[in-house]
Amino acid sequence: MRRTLPGVLACLALMAAACGDDAVQVPVPQPDAAVQRLCEGLRLPEKVHGQERRDTSPSSPLTAAWGSPAIALRCGVPRPRSLKPMSELGEINGVLWFGRPVDRPVTFVAVGRQAYVEVTVPPKYNPAGDVLIELGPLITATIPAKPEGQI
Repeated sequence: MRRTLPGVLACLALMAAACGDDAVQVPVPQPDAAVQRLCEGLRLPEKVHGQERRDTSPSSPLTAAWGSPAIALRCGVPRPRSLKPMSELGEINGVLWFGRPVDRPVTFVAVGRQAYVEVTVPPKYNPAGDVLIELGPLITATIPAKPEGQI
């Protein structure tokens, strides 16, 4: 069977279109039912940091993404293992954020809330705090704080 270059290129173009290259791979958290309900109530914007919202794969109400490279959000993640009572936290508009890695955070987790919300901000969007500023009010409006002193 002989294939021509135009035929091969057309086949590759169809495969790329069928793959849905717009979807961003974002692992879906597996929270308990109460946390899942809180996370499903989180109303996320169509734009973050001027970046358009993108589809996530697998599709889930617990995940969202914007821009390329993607700013990714996951609601209902487990408590970070490295989070300790004496961990350094940043507060932005009433939301406590735990950054990982500590020396150059790329992933931030909103802590002190009844659901942990993880936001990954690629270095392209520095300062990452601008993204956290935009998402903070949505988190505080939907996910209640834990009792004072609990992270």
